[in-house]
Amino acid sequence: MKPFDLHPQPRIVFGNGVIDQLGQFAASYDAHRALVVSDPGIVAAGHAARGMAALKSAGVEPHLFDDVRENPTTEDVERGVVAAQCVEPQLIVGIGGGSSMDCAKGINFVFSCGGEMEDYWGIGKATGALLPMIAVPTTSGTGSETQSFALISHPESGQKMACGDRRAAFRLALLDPELTRTQPPQVTALTGVDAITHAVETFVTTKRTEISMTYSREAWRMLSKNFSQVLTQSGEIEARGGMQLGACFAGLAIENSMLGAAHALANPLTAKYGITHGQAVGAMMPHVVRFNAEVAEVESAYDELLSMVDSPVAEETPGGNGLASLISDWLRMAQLETRLQSLGVEKSSLTELADLAAKQWTAGFNPRKVESKHLLQIYLAAF
Repeated sequence: MKPFDLHPQPRIVFGNGVIDQLGQFAASYDAHRALVVSDPGIVAAGHAARGMAALKSAGVEPHLFDDVRENPTTEDVERGVVAAQCVEPQLIVGIGGGSSMDCAKGINFVFSCGGEMEDYWGIGKATGALLPMIAVPTTSGTGSETQSFALISHPESGQKMACGDRRAAFRLALLDPELTRTQPPQVTALTGVDAITHAVETFVTTKRTEISMTYSREAWRMLSKNFSQVLTQSGEIEARGGMQLGACFAGLAIENSMLGAAHALANPLTAKYGITHGQAVGAMMPHVVRFNAEVAEVESAYDELLSMVDSPVAEETPGGNGLASLISDWLRMAQLETRLQSLGVEKSSLTELADLAAKQWTAGFNPRKVESKHLLQIYLAAF
């Protein structure tokens, strides 16, 4: 067995309506003022107001910063830091999807330690203590609530900077399946696909350990069981709870094993063409699976995942080919594109994209070594 160093955080509280307990948890950190980081969609859905009401009821004064965009950049963080400087909070609360939670982490880095977001690109760059944070995810995808990394993009290059420090992890994650009911169908599909790719990639990375694989297996079990149900029965709370827990466990797997080539390939597609992350990584995942399956140990791992799914594909086509076909079927079921050409990607740009993908940090954890030439091969297969 590989050695590992497990830091079991955050505390995870799961259940319908747990957002209403936000105030009592916040008060336990001796917080009198809290900066609530969210986005306009979450505010419109009423989730931010509900969280702020819970804070007020416990004597914690909430201040809302809701100017967070999808794939937050250093500019989003800078605006949030200005808001924090006006408030001087003792606690930061992220309510929303991965963008809100990542931006909350970014704000915490700069507000607590000074400098610029770029100063924290890498691992362990915090120079002092950070404020305690609580995450309230309203989607079932990124698993950001269980990770110590903030993914913040550079506004000009589009480069995603992974800024990681154990001090940046949320102290508490409140998982309330009821909050995910307001997701539009496309968001449900995109975030679900993202979580599924997390479970698949973390299961085979070079950094995987017995503990990370345990998280990956459970994430895959819950996600594969419930994904089709949330697509067709959007109000089914049990299925939504399963997806939220699955995404959470996949986030724990990422924290302990990192990701692979599918995410390395997806990031340049988002930066250059504005393709939503879940769509980009979903379109790449089947082709990365087929590429990685050339390694016998990885093929066996893929077969293990496939054996956990009650599907005709699992019975007819084993291993990597079967897993890739299953993921492609889910993409079509979710009404997402499976080809890069259909997403407006130009074939002439694939070489440039492959060079960019080779520079992504997750490429180094792929179970089969990838260089620009290999990544171009995968892009061409997906085109």
